[in-house]
Amino acid sequence: MALLGSMYSRWMNQWEEKLCFAATNRVVRPFEWGLEWAAAWPLATNIPKNGDSQSEWLRKLSHAAIERSDEFYRHKTPADFHLAGGVLRFTSPVKTPFAENNVVHGQWFPGKTRKKTVLVLPHWNAPHDAHNALAQAFQKFGLSAMRLSLPYHDYRMPAELQRADYAVSSNVARTIDATRQAVLDIRSAADWLEQQGAERIAIVGTSLGSCYAFLASAHDERFQVNAFNHCSTYFADVVWTGLSTIHVKQGLEGTVDRDTLRDLWMAISPTAYFGKFAARKKRSMFLYARYDTTFLPELSRDTIAKCREFGLDFKEVVLPCGHYTLGESPFKFLDGYHLVNFVLRNL
Repeated sequence: MALLGSMYSRWMNQWEEKLCFAATNRVVRPFEWGLEWAAAWPLATNIPKNGDSQSEWLRKLSHAAIERSDEFYRHKTPADFHLAGGVLRFTSPVKTPFAENNVVHGQWFPGKTRKKTVLVLPHWNAPHDAHNALAQAFQKFGLSAMRLSLPYHDYRMPAELQRADYAVSSNVARTIDATRQAVLDIRSAADWLEQQGAERIAIVGTSLGSCYAFLASAHDERFQVNAFNHCSTYFADVVWTGLSTIHVKQGLEGTVDRDTLRDLWMAISPTAYFGKFAARKKRSMFLYARYDTTFLPELSRDTIAKCREFGLDFKEVVLPCGHYTLGESPFKFLDGYHLVNFVLRNL
């Protein structure tokens, strides 16, 4: 049995690497503190630099964002919701230098009822149609669903990019800003769903979308049912150890180490908000892959330990695959079954 397990593990790792490195357009970008991205954060004007180094000031901002996270992740309902051709568009509460990224796109799949709706958040670098099948599966079972584009992805990607590099990169403050923007966009989309009659809202996030979903749910009681497809505790640890973020790590190395980055990115790490998440009545599922080389299994197990520590009402699911292979047959069907079944049973 041990031999078979070892053979399976090697085969799975080889498959993961093949799928991961099929993309040849990854770019190692230079390290940047990116403090100009912090200028519009609601806490920035209250924390003077006072001779602090760039890293020290950014660390202070990150810690303040955690302490006052309700303010940091507070949104204002957009006034320009517009649905046409099955796509909802509205102006993001966060303004960036890129006009494309400032317009949020949500593909709408209305079901038999609008009282129960599902917000679907795709993975990092997902194309525009990724996870549409999942949204359609919810629709087939009578629920309404919206597949939301993440910042700097698909319709929102600046023309200069081939990948969603500005969402997760070696620019420290821009990565925080993109995460904050995602959370505010998610909460804004929930406003529109409520305007359509939603009384209960589930949120289903995959990979980076899972991180965004947790942060949004921790700050918004409306997300009563949560399905986290891949899970981890620290944003920095995923970037530092993951197969798919080797190029990002290469841009960071030499200026920051893992512990420093963990501290700087604590405000966008789920582990900082378990107490806040636990204080709200929610039902959650945390799904992870035993052979994941992007969200390492030990990071996912740390998440499960946090769930138990904080007494969350949750279900744990472990699949015998990796990060990329979760999207391949037969695992994508197992994954879809768990996600859809959990939401249907609890929403």
